[in-house]
Amino acid sequence: MELRQLEHFLAVVRTGSFTGAAREVHVVQSALSSSIRKLEDELGTKLFERTSRRVLLTEAGRALVPMAHRIAADVVAARGEVSAVVGLSRGHLAIGTIQALTEVDLPGELGAFQKAHPGVRIRVRQGIVPDLMDSVDSGELDLAFVAFDGQLPEELVGFAEWRQELVLLSHPDHRLAGRRRVRLAELDDEPFVDFSGSGLQELVARRCADAGIRRDPVCEATNMSLLIELVAAGLGVSIVPEQVAERSGLPHARIEQPGLARSIYLAGRQAEPVNPAARALLQHLLG
Repeated sequence: MELRQLEHFLAVVRTGSFTGAAREVHVVQSALSSSIRKLEDELGTKLFERTSRRVLLTEAGRALVPMAHRIAADVVAARGEVSAVVGLSRGHLAIGTIQALTEVDLPGELGAFQKAHPGVRIRVRQGIVPDLMDSVDSGELDLAFVAFDGQLPEELVGFAEWRQELVLLSHPDHRLAGRRRVRLAELDDEPFVDFSGSGLQELVARRCADAGIRRDPVCEATNMSLLIELVAAGLGVSIVPEQVAERSGLPHARIEQPGLARSIYLAGRQAEPVNPAARALLQHLLG
């Protein structure tokens, strides 16, 4: 059974004739008659009694009328819903981000997008990179800001890339507090405040291990605000994005020999998001 057949059936019901119905739906009468015959064949019964003067509904035809109306109404509603989503008068999108995102003012950008598209519901998730990647891959997130020490994995599509410089953050009384630049080797055996479970912690630990530098992780923080407070309390130094350090008001220094930086990507699972709201947000973010 096709929607077109039901539309033709209802046109005959409204007009009371095949000629009038064909005129209403803009098809030739032979095509409309063929459509009705196919519908009757599929249902296994006649829907109309054809007389020389008029067309009458059979009992089966009368039983089909209310259901055909409901189906037609549902189709109209569905078309309206799809048009609303495509036109962004309504819709949903989900975006993920790492905690240490500094290159984009995500709250500000989402606020501006919401103002332009008030019918779109936005869900934001903050998490660690592996979880964000899995959620993008599964379709739970449309887009995500993720960080990598190198290239974006092949299973993700990158829409934009930023370079995030990492610096040493310390207490004002720390021996390196007055320096603008420090060598990585100068951090040997330093007490560290780690950003627990993050890609940033893994990157720092790996680079120090590669350079033969011993770290003394005295405490861990699960959010950046707590990490800054622990450094400010003098428990240890930490390595954080440069903009985070600047906002903290604590002494910070660029790291050299080797320098420390990573890439921040805006990523998705395919070159063009299927979700119209996600496509619109992507265009908004890329400006």
